[in-house]
Amino acid sequence: MKRRIKGILLLFVTTLSLFILAGCGNSSSGKTVKVGISGANNPELEKVAQIVKKEGINIKIVEFSDYNQPNTALAAGEIDMNDFQTYTFQSDWNKKHKTNIVALGTTVIAPMSLFSKKITNISQLKKGDKVVVPNDVTNEGRALQLLESAGLIKLNNAKIPSLRDITENTRGIKISSLDAGQTAKSLDDVTAACVNSGVASDAKLNPKNAIYREKITAKSKPYVNILSANAKDKDNPTFKKIVKAYHTKEVADLINKKFSGYETPAWTQKELQ
Repeated sequence: MKRRIKGILLLFVTTLSLFILAGCGNSSSGKTVKVGISGANNPELEKVAQIVKKEGINIKIVEFSDYNQPNTALAAGEIDMNDFQTYTFQSDWNKKHKTNIVALGTTVIAPMSLFSKKITNISQLKKGDKVVVPNDVTNEGRALQLLESAGLIKLNNAKIPSLRDITENTRGIKISSLDAGQTAKSLDDVTAACVNSGVASDAKLNPKNAIYREKITAKSKPYVNILSANAKDKDNPTFKKIVKAYHTKEVADLINKKFSGYETPAWTQKELQ
């Protein structure tokens, strides 16, 4: 009988110890926040994950293959935040899909550039030369504003211009649009192309060799990239800690070193405040 009692006590103590250990394991694992990105390269977010881990926050990066999926997943509650879009893209998405996704904080500004394999200076563009711009709403508008700032065309007052909003084209260049991901690949067939920073980076196009680059001014704010969440989570204290970790010198230094001009930490630019 005594042996049986000892056996029961031993089993109880062992079970209790396992329960306590399991509980400790769960508490040390902290809060997990799923953050969606487009593509597979986001070293700054990986650095943020290292920083917030010390506060018991575990960031799980969820990769998506295109710009449509992160917001769809966020609205459906499949992820908690995302890190891929600009203010303009988010606003356009909310209108089209009747979602309520909000910005929690800024991340980077990635200037768009005009590249060419055929000319070395924008002044060399002549009548009949082909110039391509991305064909999605926000990037097309941004590219056309880039061409306007370069003095190649004039636009009406449309907030997000399209090709039909060109009012003057005194240089006589032929402007057409195609998928943003194909703009860099088109450089063998056209005179110049407006290329997004990420696409240029993937294509190994050096921003220093661009014939014209977007200047960062107060008008650039709509194209600042942001961390986003559903409106109901805009005051989530855990999410605020992630934004705070993003806005550190450690992350800013990594962006400046890693991207060499492709991207700039937006929160450090006075023009964007």
